[in-house]
Amino acid sequence: MYVVGVTGGIGSGKTTVTNLFQTYGIDVVDADVIARGLFQLGSDALQQVHERFGDQALLGTGELNRAWLRARVFEHPEDKVWLNQLTHPLIREQILAALKQAQSPYVILSAPLLVENKLTELCDRVLVVDISEALQVERTLQRDSVSAQQVAAIMQAQASRAERLQAADDVIDNSGTQDALVEPVARLHRFYLQQLEQ
Repeated sequence: MYVVGVTGGIGSGKTTVTNLFQTYGIDVVDADVIARGLFQLGSDALQQVHERFGDQALLGTGELNRAWLRARVFEHPEDKVWLNQLTHPLIREQILAALKQAQSPYVILSAPLLVENKLTELCDRVLVVDISEALQVERTLQRDSVSAQQVAAIMQAQASRAERLQAADDVIDNSGTQDALVEPVARLHRFYLQQLEQ
């Protein structure tokens, strides 16, 4: 299976880009979607989080209180380490299974931490969706109800823009409009199909 890894910092527009690839019938395995699915009601991962942090980690419905947990791990590095050790092996396992099931000519693995979690080793090529750090902050504040401080903390936890670009085989500049993404995605789609013929 030919795997194209797609990554970019928070607010860079990874999902917009992968949605455009999907219009060509390309399967997308999204690490974020897999990660969210780990904490479904009754899951082992949810139970372990509850045991460690108590009732405050859950909403009234018994579901994970994501906002609380996000804030907690950014303030307590040891909790972040614990959470990563719990989730990363599970996420990787499910990513591998999903990649195997893909039916399209090539498959996209979309992951914000593609570089940091060494998921690049699963990829034949790496595509980075790139924007300036100032634009990352601006777009994330518009999209999510988070503080500028939290955006800065998330960005600090991710690879730097330079580190991502160093890992890239292909780069899409997303500093313009969504419409401006159509042509570069179409071009890369043709290029990836050509790679399969070699």
